[in-house]
Amino acid sequence: MWRGRCHPAQAVLFVFVFVIAVAAAADDVKRDDVRAPKSQSCDNPFQLVKVKNWVDGEEGRVYNGVTARFGSSLPESAENSDPAPAILPYPIDCCSASTSKLSGSVALCVRGGCDFTTKAAFVQSGGATAMLVINDAEDLFEMVCSNSTEVSISIPVVMITKSAGEALNKSLTSGSRVEILLYAPPRPLVDFSVTFLWLMSVGTIVCGSLWSDLTAPNQSDERYNELCPKESSNGETAKADSDKEIVNIDTKGAIIFVITASTFLVLLFFFMSSWFIWVLIVFFCIGGIEGMHSCIVSLSLRKCQSCGQKTVNLPLFGEVSIFSLVVLLFSVAFAIFWAATRQQSYSWIGQDILGICLMITVLQLARLPNIKVATVLLCCAFVYDVFWVFISPLIFHESVMITVARGDGAGGEAIPMLLRFPRLVDPWGGYDMIGFGDILFPGLLASFAHRFDKDKKKGALSGYFLWLIIGYGVGLIFTYLGLYLMNGHGQPALLYLVPCTLGVTIVLGYVRGELRGLWNYGTDLSSSLEPSEV
Repeated sequence: MWRGRCHPAQAVLFVFVFVIAVAAAADDVKRDDVRAPKSQSCDNPFQLVKVKNWVDGEEGRVYNGVTARFGSSLPESAENSDPAPAILPYPIDCCSASTSKLSGSVALCVRGGCDFTTKAAFVQSGGATAMLVINDAEDLFEMVCSNSTEVSISIPVVMITKSAGEALNKSLTSGSRVEILLYAPPRPLVDFSVTFLWLMSVGTIVCGSLWSDLTAPNQSDERYNELCPKESSNGETAKADSDKEIVNIDTKGAIIFVITASTFLVLLFFFMSSWFIWVLIVFFCIGGIEGMHSCIVSLSLRKCQSCGQKTVNLPLFGEVSIFSLVVLLFSVAFAIFWAATRQQSYSWIGQDILGICLMITVLQLARLPNIKVATVLLCCAFVYDVFWVFISPLIFHESVMITVARGDGAGGEAIPMLLRFPRLVDPWGGYDMIGFGDILFPGLLASFAHRFDKDKKKGALSGYFLWLIIGYGVGLIFTYLGLYLMNGHGQPALLYLVPCTLGVTIVLGYVRGELRGLWNYGTDLSSSLEPSEV
């Protein structure tokens, strides 16, 4: 199943790293239930809303909200909207006619007690110009109609978070005058953050595949020159791999791996909590520390081989390199700092650095022996990704993959097995994300393509690695195109990436008559096979 030496902790870490394979645009809005009844008067597009407020004439914090499927729309600019005084109706749930005067005001109603349309009808009949629904959690839910009957709501209805509602409620109960202005600036069709995310993803695969050449080019060239042009180096490669802690994946292991990843994903979906997130953070930090240490040491020793010569004798560990120990302490401090500040706006930088180092290291430890295993692994991953994003809502009533990636059930704290980049020109902020699995699955194939090209002494254009990287880049473009066409709904990135990487490799191999050699590479049969038209 897994050929090579692999500690149990490493196996568990591999599964956690590969669990998330989704590209998404993260926001705090819970998606509308597709089964919710709709009618002509209850089919409005949802709008993200800016809620500006003034307390006794002093401007306060701007809160976010989301409109309902019913009611009137809001202007895109604050200049086209007018402020109105905020009022607490009585009863506060707005499930009956208010005894408080609502005329010309924005009514603040708490969630619960009756349908959203019922609340809106009573508030509108009282003469209010808008209604804010205070949620009972720190999420924003898209409000829908409870039945398919026509509703007659002509005022905007907006949901705000629990903390925003509590802040406004506190100001009103203290006797302050609160004014509210609502507007809905549009989200840009394309945010340039995806460009940086694209570069990080492609760059990680390229670096992971070429890492051995980048860190030890002279040694690699020597081994390369010793190869006979017409003979496979599979025996030498296998021997070299046995000296390292390399995990060679076979077809059985690929299937079991995806099944195990699915099991972990379901466990995360049902038992996601703050303590479970901390378990993931600890695993991520351990992997990130090992990855950062490995990357820094290997790059440094390439420039300065004498750096690792000075050693110190430590209890329990024996003789260790002083330079390696310093790098390890730095990596631990970096990971701890990220974990402690992961809620800050700049934490994405540390998460991406740790994640990239971890993925480069994984691509050095795990290998695909041939295209046969790659086909099994990537096809299983393809089905895994599509199922848990698109088909799981039919069973679990929501997308399991997107729910886990978003951190629902854990206070909105997303799991760390993602690369993130902030949206630069989006007035709503947020992040574009891509799961580690969307980089590592194609990355394993790219790493194999590089080894195959090097073994067969293929040039850039006559080989497979360059075309596979181009295919991966194009697949990511298709992924983000699908993301925007589906209004930011998370996409199973492998739906686009597998055909653009594995598909390209198989088609090229067939056209060049080398498919059999690719399919059986690493076996005794492949060493005697010449290119053939199969």
